[in-house]
Amino acid sequence: MLTLERARELNATMVHEDHLIIHALNVCYSMGAMARHFGEDVEHWQAVGMLHDYDYEQFPDEHLQHTAEPLRAAGVDEADIRAILSHGYGICTDVRPETNMEKSLFTVDELTGIIQAAARMRPKGITDLEIKSFMKKFKDKRFAAKCNRALILQGCEMLGMEVRDVAEICIEGMKEHATEIGLLGTEG
Repeated sequence: MLTLERARELNATMVHEDHLIIHALNVCYSMGAMARHFGEDVEHWQAVGMLHDYDYEQFPDEHLQHTAEPLRAAGVDEADIRAILSHGYGICTDVRPETNMEKSLFTVDELTGIIQAAARMRPKGITDLEIKSFMKKFKDKRFAAKCNRALILQGCEMLGMEVRDVAEICIEGMKEHATEIGLLGTEG
């Protein structure tokens, strides 16, 4: 099974830009929180989240087309590769999310962008971000406009969950790592 340590090693060979490293961590920790919610292996889901954008920095226009073979060669399990590919469903792959892990990754990829943006606007960062404040930002389509809300809603529908519930889980997962992901705020 893919470990978080191994995922970090693999990711470090391809991802060097700070904002992409932070994004990988945001998704990693949100996936861990989703795993807890579903009673699954937290570290395993974190590892998959860590690797989700493995080829993006080097191949942004061919995202996920340069992921499967190198990860397979590195010994990553087929189910984990499939989960990673599924987060691009309808955008750059035709791998439909089927498991809770796949549906979660599809959903939290974009969702963490809005959470991060909302947290960065607060003096205490993510440490005191509450769901009510987040939902105001989520509903404002001009806020973090590049984050695809339609995909988030599609993912939540796949999960059979409300946006506010998934967001609350992710916020809590990210709060635990506020220092590492740079979301302590100006007062932190």
